[in-house]
Amino acid sequence: MYIYQIMSNNFGYIDIILLAMIAGFIILRLRSILGRKTGHEDRKIYPGFNESEFESLKKKKTENTKATSSNELIGEERENFLKGAEIAYESIITSFAKGDKDKLKGLLSRDMATSFEEAIKTREKNNIQSELTFIGMKETQLEKYEKIKTEIYATVKFVCEIISVKKDKNDKIIEGNPNKIKTVTDHWKFSKNIFSKNPNWYLCEIINK
Repeated sequence: MYIYQIMSNNFGYIDIILLAMIAGFIILRLRSILGRKTGHEDRKIYPGFNESEFESLKKKKTENTKATSSNELIGEERENFLKGAEIAYESIITSFAKGDKDKLKGLLSRDMATSFEEAIKTREKNNIQSELTFIGMKETQLEKYEKIKTEIYATVKFVCEIISVKKDKNDKIIEGNPNKIKTVTDHWKFSKNIFSKNPNWYLCEIINK
């Protein structure tokens, strides 16, 4: 009887241990399948996309945004602007040589138009003839593009070839060579009002470098 009681007690302990082991195994399985609660259950985790990759993408996006804001003319818009700038440059230097004040007014800002007109008047007063032949553009480069209040400014570098000659009232050459092509480099700043319906840009400054 005593031996039977001891064996019964031992079997009871073994049953409890086995049940505890089974319960522990079930809990571990459930935790591995369902996961733990961390207080961030609403946060979505996307396979193959970690936080470091996201930060890298954010950095690239910020760099691209900065590049675009400092130079907003890109692609086809940039090409069209530079083509227009080349046409304006050729028109301005040839019109100035001819003394065509009316044509210059449509290409220059108010201050620049005044300066060009005074230079033409001085040349006429001194009986100086200016002759210019535009050979071609070698290089056109957009150096700076910026917005200040309601104005947009674009600085362009021009490298072109011309033949330029100045003569006195007796038709004597006082400057230049009619048989020599020379290379000229200019840095011009154009401006445009963002609210203007007129698509034209105007030369507002000639930069000396």
